[in-house]
Amino acid sequence: MPKKIHLNAFEMNCVGHIAHGLWRHPGSTRHRYTDIRYWTELAQLLERGKFDALFLADVVGVYDVYKQGPETAIREAVQIPCNDPFLVVPPMALVTKHLAFAVTFSTTYEKPFSHARRMSTLDHLTKGRIAWNVVTSYLPSAARNFGLDQMVKHDDRYEIAEEYLDVSYKLWESSWEDDAVIRDVDNGVYTDPNKVHHIHHEGKFFKVPGPHLSEPSIQRTPVIYQAGSSARGRAFAAKHAEAVFLGGGNVQTLKRYAADIRAQAAAFGRDPNHIKLMTGLIAIVGRTQEEAWRKFESFQKLYSLEGVLAHYGGGSGYDLSAYDPEDVLAYTETDHGQTAAAQFTKDSPRPKTVREVMETLGTLGGRGLFVVGTPEEVADNMQFWIEETGIDGFNVTQIVSPDTLRDFVELVIPELQRRGLFREEYEESTLRERLFGVGVNRLPEDHPGAAYRKQPTLT
Repeated sequence: MPKKIHLNAFEMNCVGHIAHGLWRHPGSTRHRYTDIRYWTELAQLLERGKFDALFLADVVGVYDVYKQGPETAIREAVQIPCNDPFLVVPPMALVTKHLAFAVTFSTTYEKPFSHARRMSTLDHLTKGRIAWNVVTSYLPSAARNFGLDQMVKHDDRYEIAEEYLDVSYKLWESSWEDDAVIRDVDNGVYTDPNKVHHIHHEGKFFKVPGPHLSEPSIQRTPVIYQAGSSARGRAFAAKHAEAVFLGGGNVQTLKRYAADIRAQAAAFGRDPNHIKLMTGLIAIVGRTQEEAWRKFESFQKLYSLEGVLAHYGGGSGYDLSAYDPEDVLAYTETDHGQTAAAQFTKDSPRPKTVREVMETLGTLGGRGLFVVGTPEEVADNMQFWIEETGIDGFNVTQIVSPDTLRDFVELVIPELQRRGLFREEYEESTLRERLFGVGVNRLPEDHPGAAYRKQPTLT
C-alpha cells in the first residue's frame, strides 16, 4: 500500500505571503484578506479537497534588513499589512467539520499563561482540530516592538522556547484532572476543587503558579508543529514536534534534515514515526502543459525581486543590496533564520555569487520544491519527493488566491486519490488522529509533554 501524503495549505493573514508581487495579478483576491468570507470560502475549498489543515504563518515585525529599512517591505506588501492569525480560525471552524488549523505563535516575546488558554479555547471551539506552530521569531524589528534593544540570540531563543513548552505542558496536562468538571446540579458543584491543581512553575524565564484557567480540551495539548531547520531547531523539533515544516529547498538537504530529526527523536526516546515531516511546495497546474506554462509566465512577469530580497533579508540576515554582485555569498552566522542563511551558502552544492543568488531568488519557485505541469506531472513529482526524501507531506503555497488552491483541489487531488496516495474521505475527528491514527487524541506516552500526566497530583 502506498504511503498516504499529508497536505496543508500554507497561508498567512496578509496581502503578500510568499509569492511577492502577485497581489497585482488580475485573478488575485488577496486584498479580501480583511473580509471574513475570504477565510470561510478558503476553508470550505480546502475541506472539499480533503486537506489535513490550513497552516497559518505569522510575523510580529516588519522586514527591514534589506536596504536597512522597512520601505521595500511596506511598498511591496511583504507580509505587511498583516493581521492576527488566531482570529480567523473560529469562523473557518464554524463552516467546516474536518479541516484543521495550525497557527503560528512565537515563544520569545509573550508569556505562556495567556497563550495556553488561547490554544485550549481554540481546541474546544474546533473540537480538537488545532495545532500550534512553535517559532522563536527572527526579525530585529519584532524584538524592538516588544521593548528590546536587540534580538535575543538564536540559540537563546530556543532555550526560552524549551521552558515555554514546559510551562504549557504543565498547564495543559497536569493542572486539571480528566474528571474535574462534574456539573453536579444537586450539590451545586460545577468543578471539583480537589481535581484542579496549581503547577507551581518557577524557572529561569517564567514564574507561573497556575492553575490553568481552561478545562481540558479534546486534545489537551494542541498538536505541536515546528518550523525551523537550523541545527538547534532540528534538535528542538526532535524533542517536541509532532509535525515539522522543513526548509532547505532541495532533495538532498531535505533528506539529510529528515534523517537527522528522526535519529535525534529516537535518541530522545521517541518513536520517529510520531513525527510527520512536511516541506513547502509551489505547484502550477494546468490541464495541459501549455496551459500550466502560460500560467507560470503570467505569474513570473509580476513576481517582485525587490519583494523577495526584502523577505530573504529578514529571514537570513543578509542584505544583498550591500554586496557587490560578483562577490561570492559566504555563510556568516546571524541570529536570523539559519536555514535561510545556509541555503545558498553552506547548503549549496557549489559557491554562488550574489548575482546568481539574486537570479535564483527572482525566479518563482527558486527557493524550494517547485513544479509546473499537468496533474499527472505534479503528482509524479510529489510522489518522487516523498519517496526520495522520506518526508510525509507538503505545505501547498498559494501564488494567486484562490486559483492556486482551487486548481490543486480540482486537478491534482483526484490524481493523487487515483494513485492511492491521498484520502478520499475524512475518517478522523481530531488533527492528532489524522496524523497518527483513529483514537490518538492525546500526546503519546513517549512525548516529553506526556510526562506531566505521570507526576504526582499537584496541589
